[in-house]
Amino acid sequence: MVDLLQLQKHFILSHLHEGDVAVDFTMGNGHDTEFLSKTVGKNGSVTAFDIQPLALESTARNLRAAGCPDNWRLICASHHLAPEFVKGPIKAGMFNLGYLPGSGNKALTTMRETTLPAVENALSMLGRDSILLVAVYPGHPEGALEGEELEKYFATLSRFKMSIGKFRFLNSPTSPYFMIAETK
Repeated sequence: MVDLLQLQKHFILSHLHEGDVAVDFTMGNGHDTEFLSKTVGKNGSVTAFDIQPLALESTARNLRAAGCPDNWRLICASHHLAPEFVKGPIKAGMFNLGYLPGSGNKALTTMRETTLPAVENALSMLGRDSILLVAVYPGHPEGALEGEELEKYFATLSRFKMSIGKFRFLNSPTSPYFMIAETK
């Protein structure tokens, strides 16, 4: 069976290399931040965003325990504010929408009102031959609506500037899925 996390990493690794710049737009517990940090290495940089101080604490602890290089910066701010903190083009960006795993608070989730502007900003930050990956969790009402809105938006983008794809299990409609945007 296909492992969605491994497939996501496969797509990211086709663009992201040692010394590159990456952004984790929804750090959560820092698993994507760790992956990005180790991939770009000591000469690269990763900036990660979350609005919950608990996410920053958990991520910092996890990054240190995993032996990540000192190439990361954790920002307690909404993902739609990323351009205020990250200048210049990025090679890869990741969104893992939904709520903070393990927090016990499933009511505090990413919201369409900030997710769409954050994705638009992220796309504008991408350099040449770059990738943006957005994982969607349609198992809760806001997640399903986020996914629908993002699909409508992605469908409007020029195929001459970006390739947009979606990977979803058709026989499991509430399972997580992801979309990718690759610059040409």
